[in-house]
Amino acid sequence: MKLVSFVICPFVQRIAALLEAKKAPYEIEYIDLSNKPQWFLDISPNGQVPVLITDEGAIFESEAIYEYLEEISPSLDANRSPYEKSMYRAWSYLGVKNYMVQCALMRSSDADTLKERSDIFGKALDKIENVLDEHQFFHGNALTRVDISWFPLLHRAYIIQENTGFDMIGARPKIKNWQKNLMQTGLDKSSVAEDFVEQFKGFYLSDKTYLGAGHNVAHSNYADAETAESIMH
Repeated sequence: MKLVSFVICPFVQRIAALLEAKKAPYEIEYIDLSNKPQWFLDISPNGQVPVLITDEGAIFESEAIYEYLEEISPSLDANRSPYEKSMYRAWSYLGVKNYMVQCALMRSSDADTLKERSDIFGKALDKIENVLDEHQFFHGNALTRVDISWFPLLHRAYIIQENTGFDMIGARPKIKNWQKNLMQTGLDKSSVAEDFVEQFKGFYLSDKTYLGAGHNVAHSNYADAETAESIMH
């Protein structure tokens, strides 16, 4: 199998993280989305990544790829009840649909926009904070679909805090513990390219973004929608 990727795409990282968690053999090829090769456009009807190239043909759309990988190899959610599997899909969907919300947050060009987008993202964080428990991962001590789907969000939040001091998770201790445990799996290295952090910072922490322009946000918590205060210029 070959995974066609763009280096900083969270949808691709989700699939790579699943492959790594399953210890499945695969190749990965990175493309430039600003100069898409024709062979890629021929197999990707929507012109987007990820695409998984298999012996039977190419699969596009990350959700379809995820389901395919779960069917051809032991599922992370094996031995779970139908209800649990359905709930995992629902919580997984909540994570995935916030990928672009977080991307927009990190690209905010000014303080007001950063606060507004952080409040929106914070609402999703509040929902999952309320259902997490004291286990290592989302539901126990083994990775599930939910862990894999939320990992790109938590990984990016970690990088942002490490490099700017901005804490988009805020006062949500259960998510913080979950983030720490997921980072300790090594997926932060194995699911991305070697130059991932460099390229990520080049895009999200450039001088065109509020976070990348050197503003002092180290002690701010704009992700908490209820307690966020106005950002000082």
